[in-house]
This record gives sequence, structure tokens and C-alpha cells, in this order.
Amino acid sequence: MLAKTNSATVLGVEAHSIEVEVDLAVGLSNFTIVGLPDGTIKESRERITAAISNSGYSFPIRRITVNLAPAEMKKIGSGFDLPIAAGILGAWDIFPASALADFLVVGELSLEGRVRSVRGILPMALAARRMEVKGMILPRENELEAAVVSGLPLFPVDTLKDIVAYLKDGREPVVREVDIESLFAQRQDQGEDLTDVKGQEQAKRVLEIAAAGKHHLLMIGPPGSGKTMLARRLPSIMPPMTFDEALETTQIHSIAGQLAASQALVTQRPFRAPHHTISQAGLVGGGSIPQPGEISLAHHGILFLDELLEFPRSVLELLRQPLEEKQLTISRAAMALDFPCDCLLVCAMNPCPCGYLGDARKPCRCSPQVVQKYRSRISGPLLDRIDLHVEVPAVLFEQLSEERRGDQSELIRQRIGTAREAQIERFRDSPTRFNGAMTSKEIEKHATPGAEGLALLKQAMEKFHLSARAYTRILKVARTIADLAESPGIKPAHIAEAIQYRKLDRGVGG
Repeated sequence: MLAKTNSATVLGVEAHSIEVEVDLAVGLSNFTIVGLPDGTIKESRERITAAISNSGYSFPIRRITVNLAPAEMKKIGSGFDLPIAAGILGAWDIFPASALADFLVVGELSLEGRVRSVRGILPMALAARRMEVKGMILPRENELEAAVVSGLPLFPVDTLKDIVAYLKDGREPVVREVDIESLFAQRQDQGEDLTDVKGQEQAKRVLEIAAAGKHHLLMIGPPGSGKTMLARRLPSIMPPMTFDEALETTQIHSIAGQLAASQALVTQRPFRAPHHTISQAGLVGGGSIPQPGEISLAHHGILFLDELLEFPRSVLELLRQPLEEKQLTISRAAMALDFPCDCLLVCAMNPCPCGYLGDARKPCRCSPQVVQKYRSRISGPLLDRIDLHVEVPAVLFEQLSEERRGDQSELIRQRIGTAREAQIERFRDSPTRFNGAMTSKEIEKHATPGAEGLALLKQAMEKFHLSARAYTRILKVARTIADLAESPGIKPAHIAEAIQYRKLDRGVGG
């Protein structure tokens, strides 16, 4: 007696289709699962046995062999509980075994036969649509997430008995439509507006430039100057996510198990702020079966590293390649998996160990040598990858007490939207999307200033000993400043402003 059905396993951010074959043969009672199952799948034998018995069905006293094909691919996760249990019941003639072949089945089982939610439903649903199966049988808690995939019929189930009832009666799956427009229309009020920040006009300006051109940002200032407050208001000025961006981000959050049952799609740009005690695997991803880290969970959003120099240098150095490539490859002996990580990096740090270098209110106790040693915790190559370095000084009493406020986030977001539209038009025939990701050829084509601007840049490079990478960063930032000013060309004033935002290239106290 043989039954076949389909399921899926998620490796990296992609789901791969798996054929589940269940054979019941006469012989000594035995239950074997083959096809490179991980520990979770091997343990499923006990869950499946109890779930079938507690659902009111007799467990077959047979030699049960379950094959997960293709055999050479690693299978992970508890989502194979339901397809294996259904395969056993189908092969046991509880319902027509042939009915299973047209479905993709996924779900975890409790001992009482209840179907629990699993991670990675969205990429699995996308895989089911590619396979052109009749429908997808899945936990009810995951229904909303899977419904984002248009045109995919769904059979949401609460218990193992439900799947038997569906397949016995020959019911047709239901296509549930999710109103994507309404999901994006429900833009949650961040509750934090940039107008709440008093003073710090230059820092606000830099946040606008960073958001407009997707330039990585480092803020340097004493404790209490508002660095964290500014960073947490950056999402309020970011443009809304597109559907494609939301789909990519939701896949990662689904795999990481960070989607609520009531959440169909991640429609707000992620803001991830890991603590400085985070491990290497926690930041960039890893594990024996690689999982996404914070940099991938911040995909199409913001990764905020507060107290930057408190992070271990070995952890920070792992960011160098992902920041350039927008993708992270984690290699293991058995596999190499790619995780997208196209995020905006925002960092905050004190100017010195005591925190008061350059503060007019409180004298600094640190010698230049101590300050230099402190700042050396971040390497030059990583610092070069951060386009904007800006000083965030302590806020004076007069600034705190004044009633005048700066622009609201909504107004700033409109300016950023206009600048981004100019970039979309500029790069319409290129994979590049933002000024911050321009290639060398694109810089030559779109970000070359006139003779006066070049002379100013040459003077700055000679005076501050800027690297070649800093040179390209200045041109990229100048291009974004010009876009915010709706200027077709880069003027000397744009170059001069961009040079201001390379503070750490000017040395201690520069």
C-alpha cells in the first residue's frame, strides 16, 4: 500500500518541493523515515503515532517506510508531520490515497492531533504555485500568510481529522483573496515624528539624505545628545514599501518565525536594533542549518547599531561584504545558502571613552592617544563603507525650551519621495536603484561635478588624506543632495556639503 503527496522544505529564503512517499508493508512493526531528515523530522515519528491514535484512528501495525525525495537534499522543520501522517492514513485506506497526490501539505502535529503553525509558509506557498498543485493543505494559523499568494487554493485545517474529512468528501479548496491595497493603506502611525526632536538641524538633514539615497550613516555625539531618538524616527521619513519589497521581507520574517498569525504581510520597513552583546551568528546569520540574522531581518529597512564601538570588532568586520553586496552567503560543508540583506545601516557612537570630546558643557578626560585607540575599534575599510559621518552635539537649554519645531516627517518623506523618483528614472535601465549603490561607471555618468566641484574635492582629499572609496562616497552623497534640491547637475555647494559628512576622515577632533 503506497501513498504519495507533496510538501516543501525551506533552505535559505527559498522553499524546495519535496515528494513524500509512504509505504505500508506486511512485516514486523517498524517506522522508518529516510531521505536526509533532520532531528526534528526524526522525532516526528512519536508525534505522528500519538496524533493518529488520539484522533480516533487505528495506527497500522505494519512496516512503515517514509521516503522524502529528492534523497540528496537536506530536509528540515516540523512541517513534515502532517504530510507523513496523511500519507499513512491514505495508504491505510482511511481515505482515497490518490486524493493526496494533487496537494502540497505542510503542518506540525500535537500529540492530540491538533495542527500547529510552522515557519516559512510564504515561500512554501510560492513553491506550491510554481508546482501548479490543486491546492495547499496548511495550518489555519498560517492561512492569512499563504493567502498573500494570489490564485493559490487553500485547505486550512485545525486537526488531523479535518484533512481526512476534506479528502473523504472530495471538497474543493477555497481561493482566499487578501486585499493587498488595504494592507498597505493601513500604514501604522509610528507614534514618533522627526518634529519631536528639538535642535539637531544638521543631524535631521543627514537623516533626510541617508533616507533619500540609501546612504549608510554614523552619528557621533556625547551621551544624551539624541542619537537614538533620531535613529528611531528615521522610519517615519522612509518611503512606503512596494509590494515586491514587502514580499521579500515577509519571506525572511516568516522563515525566522517572526510573523504573527494575524499578520499577512510586512508592510512597514523593519527597524532592527540588536544589543551590542549579539553574537556573529545573531548579526549575520548562521547555525548548522543557516538561519537569517539581524542584517537580513532588516532587509529593505533599517539596521541600527547603538553604541557601535561596544560591539566586538570581529562581529563588526562581518558587515563589510554584506554592506557592499546586499547579499550574504553562508557556507557549510553540505550547503551554501544566500540571504538578502539590502538594508540601511545606521550607527551611533560616543566620540571618546568618556563621551565628552568636544562637549562645551563638560570637559573631556581622554588624551588624543586614548581617543585614537578607542576609535580604532572600527576598521578603516568598514568606516569607508559608511557614506555619512555626522556630529550630534549636546542640545543646549535654549534649543530645548524654544517652541519652534522643524519639518514634520510627512513633509520630509514627500521630499525624499521626489528624490527617489529622480533615481528611479535615472536607473531605469540598470539594476541599481539608489544613489548609494551606484557603480563606478554610473558615478562617472551621473555624479561627475564641474571643474570647480572637482577642484574642491581634490583639495579635500589632499588635506584629509581621503581614500578612493571615500572619494566615491562623497560623489554619491553629492548626487543625492542635488536630487533633494531637484538639481540636474552637481554643484560645488553639493560637493562642499557632502565633504562635511566625512567627520571621522578628518582625525581626532576634526
